Amino acid sequence: MSRVINFYPGPSALPLEALESAEQEIRDWRGTGMSVLEISHRSQEYVELHDGTKELFKKLLNIPEDYEILMLQGGASLQFAMIPMNLLSEDETAGYVITGSFSKNAYKAAGALKKVYCAASTEEDGKFFRIPGKKELSMEPGSVYCHLTSNNTIFGTQWKAFPDTGSVPLICDMSSDILSRRLDFKPFGLIYAGAQKNLGPAGVTLIIIRNDLVEKSGRDLPDILSYKVHAGKNSLYNTPSCFAVYMMNKVLKWVEKKGGLAVIEKQNEKKAELLYGAIDENPDFFKSRVEKESRSTMNVTFNLPSGELESEFVSEAQKERIIGVKGHRSVGGIRVSMYNAHGLDDIEVLVSFMKNFLSKKG
Repeated sequence: MSRVINFYPGPSALPLEALESAEQEIRDWRGTGMSVLEISHRSQEYVELHDGTKELFKKLLNIPEDYEILMLQGGASLQFAMIPMNLLSEDETAGYVITGSFSKNAYKAAGALKKVYCAASTEEDGKFFRIPGKKELSMEPGSVYCHLTSNNTIFGTQWKAFPDTGSVPLICDMSSDILSRRLDFKPFGLIYAGAQKNLGPAGVTLIIIRNDLVEKSGRDLPDILSYKVHAGKNSLYNTPSCFAVYMMNKVLKWVEKKGGLAVIEKQNEKKAELLYGAIDENPDFFKSRVEKESRSTMNVTFNLPSGELESEFVSEAQKERIIGVKGHRSVGGIRVSMYNAHGLDDIEVLVSFMKNFLSKKG
């Protein structure tokens, strides 16, 4: 059976080349006579893979030398708690910018542990369809950091330019757009991302943290929750998600072979232009609720004139082997998650399907 076009929001499509490479090695990795699923994380072979993966991140993202790369477990959700636990003392505070469900969850988790405040919110009737403007951000004096979510998977919004918070470092959840574009690291104290969208399979979480924050972290915490401990142990304090790191390495090599982030970014822009163009050409049938300035290049959301048509759209798409386009249950509608693994050809197939569906139902 041929592969489907998979627009699931995460876990999501992986580059076919990465999957095929893993398939060839699954029983005997690097001549060890073992699968990477079986080998010790203390072995020379695994440690070389582990360190090589960190080096690929440094190269592709152009990460400065004064940042530490961690590969931990627990997903972005654990980071919602680890960040305030490690970076805030009892008398310190931090601002949270709420632009979607996950940033709201991060704020709630932090508030249960430390003193934090809402620096801005774009919530209207429980929905989020835009990124806040520069003048909407209100930071309290003495704030240790400003937390935001770069891309909102559920609602389809994305920061195109990050806010200037002066000497206050940004802490950013980049789970759904990491590795999709080039980054300037200067504003960021910490970036974290679950792997299951652009980096690899679920099970490993990337944390890129500035060294001064590493040194500040871990006060009166169990070792397993301390950034300082994990950094000191090269993310090998406990058994890592070895296979997830292995697959992430495959994906990073694929990105490198494609030409790096400059090429990936340009491709993502072309995909977004094509899909949003199809939506905007027929605004009475395909209705985007997201402000144009806030539209995500990763997760495109839109509605059809009725719930019945949306259900039919999903059903008919599946018959054409296009899957994963049903909107999140909290929002409804249609959602297309077109991460790096999708080429322009996948979007062309989808747009052709949309035009055919419009001609029949519009």
